[in-house]
Amino acid sequence: MDSWKIESNPRKQTVVTWGIIIAGIIFVYGFRNFDGSQLSNSLAGFLMGILLLIIGIPGAFFIGKQTITVDRASARIVIEDKSRIRKKKKIIPFNDIIKISVSQSGSQWNGSVSYFVLLKLISGNQYPLFYPSYYDGRWDKSIIEERCGKIREMVKV
Repeated sequence: MDSWKIESNPRKQTVVTWGIIIAGIIFVYGFRNFDGSQLSNSLAGFLMGILLLIIGIPGAFFIGKQTITVDRASARIVIEDKSRIRKKKKIIPFNDIIKISVSQSGSQWNGSVSYFVLLKLISGNQYPLFYPSYYDGRWDKSIIEERCGKIREMVKV
Protein backbone atom coordinates (compact mmCIF):
# COMPACT_ATOMS: atom_id res chain seq x y z
CA MET A 1 0.00 0.00 0.00
CA ASP A 2 1.62 3.25 -1.17
CA SER A 3 -0.93 5.68 0.26
CA TRP A 4 -3.77 5.74 2.75
CA LYS A 5 -6.49 8.38 2.74
CA ILE A 6 -9.09 9.05 5.40
CA GLU A 7 -11.74 11.79 5.40
CA SER A 8 -13.73 13.44 8.15
CA ASN A 9 -17.50 13.11 8.23
CA PRO A 10 -18.99 16.55 7.46
CA ARG A 11 -22.53 15.19 7.82
CA LYS A 12 -22.08 14.86 11.58
CA GLN A 13 -20.73 18.40 11.80
CA THR A 14 -23.69 19.63 9.73
CA VAL A 15 -26.21 17.89 11.99
CA VAL A 16 -24.62 19.35 15.15
CA THR A 17 -24.43 22.85 13.65
CA TRP A 18 -28.02 22.86 12.46
CA GLY A 19 -29.14 21.40 15.79
CA ILE A 20 -27.52 24.36 17.56
CA ILE A 21 -29.17 26.83 15.16
CA ILE A 22 -32.62 25.23 15.54
CA ALA A 23 -32.29 25.16 19.34
CA GLY A 24 -31.30 28.84 19.25
CA ILE A 25 -34.36 29.73 17.16
CA ILE A 26 -36.63 27.77 19.52
CA PHE A 27 -35.19 29.54 22.57
CA VAL A 28 -35.40 33.01 21.00
CA TYR A 29 -38.96 32.45 19.80
CA GLY A 30 -40.12 30.68 22.96
CA PHE A 31 -38.79 33.32 25.33
CA ARG A 32 -39.37 36.43 23.19
CA ASN A 33 -42.00 37.88 25.54
CA PHE A 34 -39.72 38.43 28.52
CA ASP A 35 -40.26 41.38 30.84
CA GLY A 36 -37.29 43.62 30.10
CA SER A 37 -37.46 45.53 33.39
CA GLN A 38 -35.82 42.77 35.43
CA LEU A 39 -33.69 39.68 35.17
CA SER A 40 -35.90 36.64 34.71
CA ASN A 41 -35.86 33.08 33.49
CA SER A 42 -37.48 34.25 30.25
CA LEU A 43 -34.67 36.75 29.67
CA ALA A 44 -32.12 33.99 30.38
CA GLY A 45 -33.84 31.70 27.86
CA PHE A 46 -33.91 34.45 25.24
CA LEU A 47 -30.22 35.24 25.78
CA MET A 48 -29.38 31.53 25.62
CA GLY A 49 -31.08 31.41 22.22
CA ILE A 50 -29.08 34.42 21.03
CA LEU A 51 -25.85 32.74 22.24
CA LEU A 52 -26.70 29.51 20.41
CA LEU A 53 -27.38 31.47 17.22
CA ILE A 54 -24.09 33.37 17.60
CA ILE A 55 -22.29 30.01 17.83
CA GLY A 56 -24.32 28.13 15.21
CA ILE A 57 -24.65 30.58 12.32
CA PRO A 58 -20.90 31.18 11.78
CA GLY A 59 -20.38 27.44 12.30
CA ALA A 60 -22.59 26.76 9.28
CA PHE A 61 -20.05 28.58 7.10
CA PHE A 62 -17.12 26.59 8.45
CA ILE A 63 -18.61 23.15 7.89
CA GLY A 64 -16.02 21.37 5.87
CA LYS A 65 -14.09 18.25 5.18
CA GLN A 66 -10.64 17.33 6.36
CA THR A 67 -8.68 14.77 4.35
CA ILE A 68 -5.52 13.15 5.67
CA THR A 69 -3.35 11.30 3.16
CA VAL A 70 -0.34 9.29 4.29
CA ASP A 71 1.67 8.87 1.10
CA ARG A 72 4.55 6.40 1.36
CA ALA A 73 5.70 7.02 -2.24
CA SER A 74 6.31 10.74 -1.67
CA ALA A 75 7.21 10.22 2.03
CA ARG A 76 4.78 12.77 3.44
CA ILE A 77 1.50 13.31 5.22
CA VAL A 78 -0.87 15.78 3.56
CA ILE A 79 -3.67 17.37 5.59
CA GLU A 80 -6.27 19.26 3.54
CA ASP A 81 -9.02 21.35 5.13
CA LYS A 82 -11.81 22.54 2.83
CA SER A 83 -14.83 24.59 3.84
CA ARG A 84 -17.10 27.10 2.11
CA ILE A 85 -14.82 29.93 3.15
CA ARG A 86 -11.29 28.58 3.08
CA LYS A 87 -8.91 25.93 1.85
CA LYS A 88 -5.82 24.99 3.79
CA LYS A 89 -3.14 22.42 3.03
CA LYS A 90 -0.40 21.23 5.38
CA ILE A 91 2.40 18.92 4.24
CA ILE A 92 4.51 17.07 6.81
CA PRO A 93 7.49 15.13 5.42
CA PHE A 94 8.13 11.77 7.07
CA ASN A 95 11.67 12.83 8.04
CA ASP A 96 10.24 15.71 10.15
CA ILE A 97 8.35 13.23 12.40
CA ILE A 98 10.14 11.84 15.44
CA LYS A 99 7.23 10.32 17.37
CA ILE A 100 3.65 9.21 16.67
CA SER A 101 1.33 8.58 19.61
CA VAL A 102 -2.30 8.50 20.72
CA SER A 103 -3.41 11.47 22.78
CA GLN A 104 -6.70 12.50 24.32
CA SER A 105 -8.77 15.61 24.80
CA GLY A 106 -11.03 15.94 27.81
CA SER A 107 -11.10 13.75 30.87
CA GLN A 108 -12.96 10.79 32.31
CA TRP A 109 -14.30 13.06 35.07
CA ASN A 110 -16.36 15.27 32.78
CA GLY A 111 -17.39 12.32 30.60
CA SER A 112 -16.18 13.75 27.29
CA VAL A 113 -12.99 12.05 26.15
CA SER A 114 -11.98 12.07 22.51
CA TYR A 115 -8.82 10.58 21.07
CA PHE A 116 -6.52 11.62 18.25
CA VAL A 117 -3.10 10.83 16.78
CA LEU A 118 -0.36 13.26 17.78
CA LEU A 119 2.75 13.78 15.67
CA LYS A 120 5.83 15.14 17.40
CA LEU A 121 8.06 16.94 14.94
CA ILE A 122 11.82 17.56 14.91
CA SER A 123 11.14 21.28 15.44
CA GLY A 124 9.58 20.44 18.82
CA ASN A 125 6.09 21.29 17.57
CA GLN A 126 3.23 18.85 17.86
CA TYR A 127 0.58 18.32 15.20
CA PRO A 128 -2.72 16.53 15.90
CA LEU A 129 -4.34 14.27 13.30
CA PHE A 130 -8.07 13.42 13.37
CA TYR A 131 -8.71 16.39 15.64
CA PRO A 132 -10.90 18.50 15.97
CA SER A 133 -12.83 17.37 12.89
CA TYR A 134 -15.66 14.88 12.98
CA TYR A 135 -14.00 11.55 12.26
CA ASP A 136 -15.77 8.26 12.85
CA GLY A 137 -14.27 6.57 15.90
CA ARG A 138 -13.11 9.76 17.57
CA TRP A 139 -14.39 8.58 20.96
CA ASP A 140 -13.10 5.02 20.59
CA LYS A 141 -9.48 4.66 21.70
CA SER A 142 -8.99 1.31 19.96
CA ILE A 143 -9.90 2.80 16.55
CA ILE A 144 -7.46 5.67 17.03
CA GLU A 145 -4.76 3.24 18.24
CA GLU A 146 -5.32 1.23 15.06
CA ARG A 147 -4.96 4.37 12.92
CA CYS A 148 -1.84 5.36 14.88
CA GLY A 149 -0.30 1.93 14.25
CA LYS A 150 -1.09 2.15 10.54
CA ILE A 151 0.58 5.57 10.31
CA ARG A 152 3.62 4.33 12.31
CA GLU A 153 3.94 1.39 9.94
CA MET A 154 3.84 3.62 6.86
CA VAL A 155 6.13 6.32 8.29
CA LYS A 156 8.52 3.79 9.90
CA VAL A 157 8.94 5.74 13.13
